[in-house]
Amino acid sequence: MRLLVSGTTLLWMAFATSSAHAFSQSARTSIVFTPKSSTKLHEKNPTLSEKELRKVIEDRNTKVDGDENYITTVGEGVQDDGEISNAVTNSSTDSETASILEKKIERILKPRAYPLFLMEKAAIIVEDLLASISMDDQETTSPNQTEKEKIVILGTGWGSAAFLKEIDTDKYDVTVISPRNFFLFTPMLAGSSVGTVEYRSITEPIREINRKAGYLEGTATNIDIENKTVFCESVVCEGNSCTIEDFDVQYDKLIFAVGAQTNTFGIPGVREYCCFLKQVDDARRIRTALVNCFERANLPNLTDEKREAILTFAVIGAGPTGVEFASELRDFVEQDGPKYYPNLLKHVRIKVIEASPTVLAPFDKTLQEEAVRQLTRKIMPKDPSYVDLMPANFELTELLLNSGVSEVKKDVIALDDGREIPYGMAVWAAGNGPLPITLQLIDSLKDKKQQADVQSLARGRIAIDSWLRVLGSDGSIMGLGDASCVVAGQLPATAQVAGQQGEYLGRLLSLNYDTSPGIDPTNKFLLPPKPNPNREKTFAEKITAFATQSDEFAAPFQFLNLGILAYTGGGSALAQIELLPSGDKKVKGSGKIGFGLWRSVYLSKQISGRNRFLVFVDWTKTQLFGRDITRI
Repeated sequence: MRLLVSGTTLLWMAFATSSAHAFSQSARTSIVFTPKSSTKLHEKNPTLSEKELRKVIEDRNTKVDGDENYITTVGEGVQDDGEISNAVTNSSTDSETASILEKKIERILKPRAYPLFLMEKAAIIVEDLLASISMDDQETTSPNQTEKEKIVILGTGWGSAAFLKEIDTDKYDVTVISPRNFFLFTPMLAGSSVGTVEYRSITEPIREINRKAGYLEGTATNIDIENKTVFCESVVCEGNSCTIEDFDVQYDKLIFAVGAQTNTFGIPGVREYCCFLKQVDDARRIRTALVNCFERANLPNLTDEKREAILTFAVIGAGPTGVEFASELRDFVEQDGPKYYPNLLKHVRIKVIEASPTVLAPFDKTLQEEAVRQLTRKIMPKDPSYVDLMPANFELTELLLNSGVSEVKKDVIALDDGREIPYGMAVWAAGNGPLPITLQLIDSLKDKKQQADVQSLARGRIAIDSWLRVLGSDGSIMGLGDASCVVAGQLPATAQVAGQQGEYLGRLLSLNYDTSPGIDPTNKFLLPPKPNPNREKTFAEKITAFATQSDEFAAPFQFLNLGILAYTGGGSALAQIELLPSGDKKVKGSGKIGFGLWRSVYLSKQISGRNRFLVFVDWTKTQLFGRDITRI
């Protein structure tokens, strides 16, 4: 998932400012543990460690048969600014015979005018700043209040983190369930995989994001939508003895934000032999494999041909993740290779394999050409004297476009055209696929016509309406991020989209909107969320009401495309900023200017001051002392 960037001063403030609300301590959600089936597993495998048991849970909750049927490319999807199909009704309504209510909803669903939308965003920023100031002046407690609604959040990604920042826990009992007890700044995983930054510098404990929300370490395995219950499993240890135990949690509202996993498209050998780049463990595995390749190639009695095969690094996928990893790897070879492995540099090859004819598909053509130029430029070691060690016409990076992968073997990648590429390490960065829990939720809604009818469009993602409510769930389940698909206008699978969705939904619930107001009089569709009539509207809501010409319902989620960034190595980066929602006017930057913007945005977008400090220190250490290749 890629991080995106603002093109105005107002939106820069939105990046740098964290919204906050006054929170009060709330009672924790009741949990029922049922460890019977898991104890049997451990009795059959009494020697399994905690790490091995976690691997058992991960494997059985990530395996998807036929994942080639759920192809979703990172960055795919655009907002439909033309005719918008009504995802609430899931039907086309003749404007001449439509009811007054249907006409009103159709008007609300139209994109809000861009100037008014920016004013709305500005008002929200100001209101959040004022709320954070008032929170510093007073701390509220409500020990005798009535029982709060229970919100369960599945996942700790961008959508969940943004929701946790925005939700008011004075009003809700919030519990997060995830096998990962931290938020991960995914755009910098490529840098952490080669040692430019450290893993802990780009993570933040989920409890620090909202200390009034509860957290349960576990993996959701099943969702009972009828009884509003989430079933989970977790590794529980007593001393050195560990077991897998089951538990379940009830909810009033479920925020489904589990994200996506890497899609192998059903290609043989990908899961067995390729590294991915989705989690911290993936980056750690890549860093270890990278050093292993160099140390292995440094052993005596190897032929030059064998050394070149060992030091060939294949990057499959030329989207933002693949290009940024290839660029970070180039930096490692150019800046640290001469210091650690001067005699091996001439054997190093980086091969970027892409099935399409372009790199960085979301970018403008001129920026794509600049990315190709940067990736294939002549090697520039930090110490110029090492240039003499390179053979004539040495090319560190080779782009293999229009080259699909048919199979990945232990030490060879087979392409569709019959070529075979020997490799020492392969990184797969080629698209998203659903997790089993997402497919289970879709299956549980198969009797709901609204969900079933749009799966040809959603392709293994949970279909949601324009207010982020899961179709067929009566408004009690809401979807965020890569696991979901807004059927009224598909959005790119990026961090920016998930973050904006989390902020929108957190604010909607904090302002007491009713997300389950019932079915319309004709029994056709779920009505849009309704505001609390006893609450005074905020200034931002008044702007929204003016833009939609209605204050009867909540305005739908509207994505603000702020632009995209990508690092291309050697202290250069690409920046593409959207000035208008139509995409007709763009500001493009590359080279050192793009690099400065890339670093400043990534630094400001870190979720806490602690992360900003640690990332800045890591960048400084890398510049002064190089990357750490120690294996511990």
